[in-house]
Amino acid sequence: MKKAKIAGIRTGGQTGADRAAMDVAREYGIPLCGWCPKGGWAEDYPEAPGLLNDYPELTETPSAGTAQRTMWNMRDADAILTVIPEDSAESEGTDVGLKTGQELGKPMITVSGRKDLPEIIRWLQDLPDGLCLCVGGPRASECGSAYEVTREILVGLIEAFS
Repeated sequence: MKKAKIAGIRTGGQTGADRAAMDVAREYGIPLCGWCPKGGWAEDYPEAPGLLNDYPELTETPSAGTAQRTMWNMRDADAILTVIPEDSAESEGTDVGLKTGQELGKPMITVSGRKDLPEIIRWLQDLPDGLCLCVGGPRASECGSAYEVTREILVGLIEAFS
């Protein structure tokens, strides 16, 4: 049996791009994991246990801040897909992720929408099968389209490698 290209999706659980990645992973039966801030904090889950109630696949970091979550998810992934839609505002968390991925020397690609799907497919084809793919990007308050754009990209990738 052929090994799947994307064997797992790792993300931090924030609204927007992260949440789309988690929902697509569940929908398509792809194992989901990731680090989230202590207390399960996300902008739509401000009180503990936060998003851990709905997404128990995530593990809390010792820090309630978001930087540790982002850095640990990058560290523990095989490759990093960052989705920054064209209408996105500045995103401090996404910037932390991009910087961390570069410092770690991880395979990375940054895209803005479904039009980039051929480029993402080519990038993934050059990587080994069985990847744990870290998916990130802006939260919903920084980019209203982050969830839908990320979802479209991931569904396109899953279909391309099915």
